[in-house]
Amino acid sequence: MKYLYCLGCLLAILFAGICSTTANAQGKSVDRIAAKVDNYIVLQSEIEGYKAEASAAGKNMEECQILQQLLLQKLLAAKAEIDSVEVEDKDVESTLDRRMEYMIRNQFGSAEKLIEAYGKTPEALKAELRPQIKEQLMVQKMQEKITEKIKVTPSEVKRFYNNLPQDSIPYFSTEVEVAQIVKLASVSKEEKNTIKTRLNQIRKKIVDGGEDFASLARTNSVDGSAADGGDLGWAKRGMMVPEFEGTAMKLKKGEVSQVVETEFGFHLIQLIDRKGEEYRARHILIRPNYSDADMNVPAQYLDSLRTLILADSMKFEYAAKQYSDDKGTKGNGGVISDPNSRSSKIFMEALDPGLYFAIDTMQVGNISKPLQYRTDDGKNALRIIYFRKKIAPHTATIEDDWDKIAAAALNEKKSKALNEWFKKSKDEVFINVHEDLKDCDVLKGKQ
Repeated sequence: MKYLYCLGCLLAILFAGICSTTANAQGKSVDRIAAKVDNYIVLQSEIEGYKAEASAAGKNMEECQILQQLLLQKLLAAKAEIDSVEVEDKDVESTLDRRMEYMIRNQFGSAEKLIEAYGKTPEALKAELRPQIKEQLMVQKMQEKITEKIKVTPSEVKRFYNNLPQDSIPYFSTEVEVAQIVKLASVSKEEKNTIKTRLNQIRKKIVDGGEDFASLARTNSVDGSAADGGDLGWAKRGMMVPEFEGTAMKLKKGEVSQVVETEFGFHLIQLIDRKGEEYRARHILIRPNYSDADMNVPAQYLDSLRTLILADSMKFEYAAKQYSDDKGTKGNGGVISDPNSRSSKIFMEALDPGLYFAIDTMQVGNISKPLQYRTDDGKNALRIIYFRKKIAPHTATIEDDWDKIAAAALNEKKSKALNEWFKKSKDEVFINVHEDLKDCDVLKGKQ
């Protein structure tokens, strides 16, 4: 095939520039259907949007190359649908929440500026992006299914590195090794009571006043499902957190629960329907606000840990494993890993802004004072940061950069597997490419 499938390119297309199609939908380009894969379409505006995103990131991607990757994305989605690959609604919502929070915090600075840029509220944008996010998660899950058994041996990694042309050996910018200990803030009794009172008042409007649950969800819930009247869609057992599921499964159709507390906040739940072990519910979610006093408790706890570590009475790694609230890093002694290579070495520019600016003012070996931040799922927390190591910019070597080279070798092997999968699967679905793009030669099955 003319353009080898690239996992890195595909992921960039899937996740960079999530709102490019939203912007194009506002009239910044004239759409036409560039290609169709079963019920999935590739718009010309998508190609243009991703080309612009790549250019802004300093990458040059040809139109045909982008079309190739988008065709693979749509074929993966179509096959996922045929093979009944399911994506949980809670994963869609949590991904939406993370993307929206990132956009507000890192791209626009405030919700008001985001609304000014798009002419839409965050909730309206979420509603518009929800189908895209669900498709992307389906694609990711299908891709993982195809490549899950693929591994690379040490000899394959060495061969991959030795076969790289000299001018293709990557040059790595500054990298760091960072660890953290996280403590979540606890909600005060006063704040809990305030939220429960508010939700009970809403419940009274529904149960006694006959008001519509969905309408009240749209105006009161802070969850991404608010735009859909709180509707979370069909869920199977195990998909939702136990407190939510246990309550929802006990309700009768149309019944509204009492206030339920979960790790995500406080809910009112209404059962829409149930079929055996599957149920469909809507909810109203309110998350707590944290006072300075609420934040002082974990701050003092972390400060005490920091004092013990600095006095060499406790190792940072031990403290992280024993006391950190972050499940993703505590098992590894608090070390934050690169999500792609799983390496402990992370490029400075890949750090989240809060971590970047903290590290930028620290010396290697230092442990920060407690710093406030928001977890990926939107919880208020504090953390202390240990600046373990700093690696100067350098040309990659197999001795110093084994994890990244191994990840690149694995990526190439998976890309070839996807290439073969495309050639075998493309005839199982309807694919049509616009005549203006026929020269791309993306369906010939030739390398």
